[in-house]
Amino acid sequence: MRASFWLTALLFIPLGLVLYFLPPALAATLGVSPLWLPRVAGGVLLAWGAFQVAAGVAPDGVKVGGLAGGNLLTAAALLPAALRQADVMPSGLRTLLLVLSGALLLLAVAAMLTLPTTRGRL
Repeated sequence: MRASFWLTALLFIPLGLVLYFLPPALAATLGVSPLWLPRVAGGVLLAWGAFQVAAGVAPDGVKVGGLAGGNLLTAAALLPAALRQADVMPSGLRTLLLVLSGALLLLAVAAMLTLPTTRGRL
């Protein structure tokens, strides 16, 4: 279960850093006009990745729910974009989005399946 937290953090922390420190020339090439948008998105992804590292130290039901919910919502946002924009999106970017969506789905399912059940005594 802890591996799901750490691997999710390994996905989000570098992506957050790249977006946060996105050079203006690259942002213009990508078509991102207000530069504060990738900065905010990078900050949010970096914070989410840092939370996953902290939550992986002592996972419980609530933290696993947050991990699974966040991963599933992120995959639900990326997957339709990759599937609908297949004709205009570069194939490398489409493949990257599909692989990232699949990895997030697998990590969410792995975290939910490895959650230990706690049964109280009567």
